Amino acid sequence: MKLTFVGKNIEVTEALKDVTEKKLGKLEKYFQGDVEGNVVYSVERNRKIIEITINLPGTILRAEESSDDMYAAIDKAVDILERQIRKHKTKLQRRYKNGETIRFENIEPLQEEEDRPKIVRTKRFDMKPMSVEEAILQMELLRHNFFVFMNAESGDLNVLYKRKDGNYGLIEPEI
Repeated sequence: MKLTFVGKNIEVTEALKDVTEKKLGKLEKYFQGDVEGNVVYSVERNRKIIEITINLPGTILRAEESSDDMYAAIDKAVDILERQIRKHKTKLQRRYKNGETIRFENIEPLQEEEDRPKIVRTKRFDMKPMSVEEAILQMELLRHNFFVFMNAESGDLNVLYKRKDGNYGLIEPEI
């Protein structure tokens, strides 16, 4: 597993990296080949936060945990990721009903099933180019958690969303 480590308001020590690599190493039995992942450590008001994102073919696994102790947060995040993997793998085994070992790399596209969620409503709206600040204002006026808009600077379609910490996130396409 190829991991990228980033620290926000915290120095990422070798000990922290080693512990995280060791804990995430137990998830490697579910993957074939090299899988890329990002680990972000941060500290906010004495809360230690870890965000782990693993990029699999066709799926992204993500866990975010906070605790008073960074090592406890790492343990919780790895447990969450392992549960996500097992849940996803079990669904796939039921879907294909042959009981063979499933690797994420060998998954065929999902087939339509009756129990899958359906699109029950489609919304259309005019899109005029606007700045990020205008989009934030519109999102707040609508009391939504996200807002899709045409960025006036780049001309691209962007998604603005409200984060758990009260700040905003912006999703921009990468071409």
